[in-house]
This record gives sequence, C-alpha cells and structure tokens, in this order.
Amino acid sequence: MRVAIATESFLPSLNGVTTSVCRVAENLREQGHKAMIIAPGPAPATFAGHTVRTLPAVPVRGFRAGVPTGAVRRALRDFRPDVVHVASPFLVGARGLHAAEHFDLPTVAIYQTDMPNYVKQHGPGAFGRGASSLTWEWVRRLHERADLTLAPSRPTLEELRAHRIPRTDLWGRGVDTRLFTPEWKQDSETLALKRALAPNGELLLGYVGRLAPEKELHRLAELAQLPGTRLVLVGEGPSRNELGARLAEAVASSSGRPNLPPAFLGPRTGEDLARAYATFDIFVHTGTKETFGQTLQEAAAAGLPVVAPAVGGPLDLVAHGESGYLFDPEVRGDLARWVAELVDSPTQRERMGGHGPAMVAQRSWSSLTEQLVGHYEGAISSHAA
Repeated sequence: MRVAIATESFLPSLNGVTTSVCRVAENLREQGHKAMIIAPGPAPATFAGHTVRTLPAVPVRGFRAGVPTGAVRRALRDFRPDVVHVASPFLVGARGLHAAEHFDLPTVAIYQTDMPNYVKQHGPGAFGRGASSLTWEWVRRLHERADLTLAPSRPTLEELRAHRIPRTDLWGRGVDTRLFTPEWKQDSETLALKRALAPNGELLLGYVGRLAPEKELHRLAELAQLPGTRLVLVGEGPSRNELGARLAEAVASSSGRPNLPPAFLGPRTGEDLARAYATFDIFVHTGTKETFGQTLQEAAAAGLPVVAPAVGGPLDLVAHGESGYLFDPEVRGDLARWVAELVDSPTQRERMGGHGPAMVAQRSWSSLTEQLVGHYEGAISSHAA
C-alpha cells in the first residue's frame, strides 16, 4: 500500500504528533508498505526509507506551523498514494484533505491535538469560549471531508461524536516496550544520574513532555510540600523559565526543611529518555486536555506508578488503584494527596509499578500499525462505495 502522510509536526520537533508519525512510518516500512511524509520544514530529507516533502513554516508559540502551499497537491500528484493519512489536521492537514478531494483519494484523519480546548484555555472568559466554539466549527468542517476520523481514546471519541464529527472510530497509540522497560533501572548511567538527582535518597517525582501552558504544570507546585522528594522535568517549551521560577519558589517557601530545587533535564530521546524514566520513583502528569497521553504509556512500560488527571485520555491509560491514581483536577490538593499516598508507601509504588509493563504489553507499535492499515483499507472501500 502507498500511504501519503500529511502532518502538522515532524522532526526535529519532539511531541506526540511527531512520535506517532515516526513510529507509524517505521512500521509501515517494516510491513512492506511505501510512505511519503509531507511536513513543515526544516526536516530530514528522508525518514525510515521514506521521502519527506517539506513546506515553509513559521514559529507559533514554540511550534513550527506549516504553511499550506500548493506543494501539498504536487506531492500527492507525484506520489500517487492509495490513501492519504492526515495527522492532527489543522493547516497542513486542511490542505491535504483538499488536495485529496481534487485527486479523488480516500482519507483517514487522526485526531490528536485538542485544539478547541487549548484555544479556550488561552483565551479569557467569553472570548475563550467563543474562540473554542469557532475552532470546533473549523475542526468539524475539516473532519467532515475525511472518509474516517480516528480518535486515540474513548473519552475523545465520545467528545468528537458529541460535536457531530461523522465517521469516527477508535485507534490508540503504541509504545516501544523494547526501549521503555524496568531493566534500565540497573543501568550504570541510570544509577549515576539517580545519585546526582537524589544525593540524599530523595524520591524523584518525574514529568516528561512539553513545558507549555496547556500542560498545566503549575499544578506541580502542590507537590513542593512533600518532604524528601524532588521534582524532575524532562522536556522544553515556552514555559521553561517561568515554570522554573515558580516551582523553585514553591519549594523554597515550603515549611520545614525545603526539598532540593526542581531539576530540568531538557529534551531527551531514545536511550537517554529511557534512562530518565528509570530514575523516577513516581510519574506525574498534570494536563487536563490530553486526547491520549503517550508519556503515561511510556512511564507504565518503564515500571512506574502513574498519577494523572481523571479526565480525557488518562482515563484509558491509568487503572486507578492498580497502575496508579487518577486525581480530580477540580479539587485543590487532590494531586498532592495521591502522590503522597505513593511517597509514603514503598509497597504501593512497587505493586503499581509492576502492573504497568503487563498493562501495555499488547500495545506495540507493530500491532497498532497493523490496525491502522486495516482502517486504511476500510476507508478505501467506503470511499470507493
């Protein structure tokens, strides 16, 4: 099968959309399919043996937003795909869907970024609500043009259907269980990093992801009062400096003997990222606008208990009381309550961390890509009909 992937984000940018596109592209290659990637530039000329066609891009809040030019149509004309996959469509994806209509090509849209709620979060009061409503209208108009829209979690699927998005189905995300594994905890470099981050035996409360307002990382300030702990954040983004100052102040102003200041490890990939997970004792996620939550799967695969909001994607990924805890984001202090439960109980940490790898064992990218190819085939059939 020949698959054209039009994506809003790609390397060197690191985020959930990029990760999904990369893993799908790799596994399409392994399974004998041919792909072409259309993405904002600059980007590698090839990836996993597939050609990458780049578009002009402009910076927007730390992202490189692709400018949807006529190059999208030319790329589809030259490649002649069997199906067009639009990843988290907004601008590039909109042009991809339009170009696919021009060539009468079947399309599969992957809904991943909760843009309407991000817009609402960044706008004050009635303005934010109005902007969110307009964004939902744009999203609906986009996805009405696709033969199939795939949501990554059941709550997100329900939200799409509530907003009258037609022809929807569920397709989750895979996790690299060969890379993210508890075995890294005994690696010599991991142990050295652990000693550097926790010189006095502190419990490390870890976060991995973009450092941006939509991730609601201000909630981590609740954890400053937990004695004998240290916050460790992996990632980069526009909130880095403001967040560093806020969390450092929260720790310094805590009663009693203050904890060590938060540690920022910057962006990490591959084995360096796997080692970072392995140094953590508890994984904490704060964003309430997640359609999925890839880092929650990676943390579970690494053998960590996970604490995340009881809303959106995490509802599918955290078994409350088994692999971790789901906190109520509407209740002040509830995040700290559940993290404290784990801080105070080594037995609970070990039990819940042990549950994670078994829970994600069947979510390999290979099997998820096979499912995706099945969705492609379904879209091709329905488009022909």
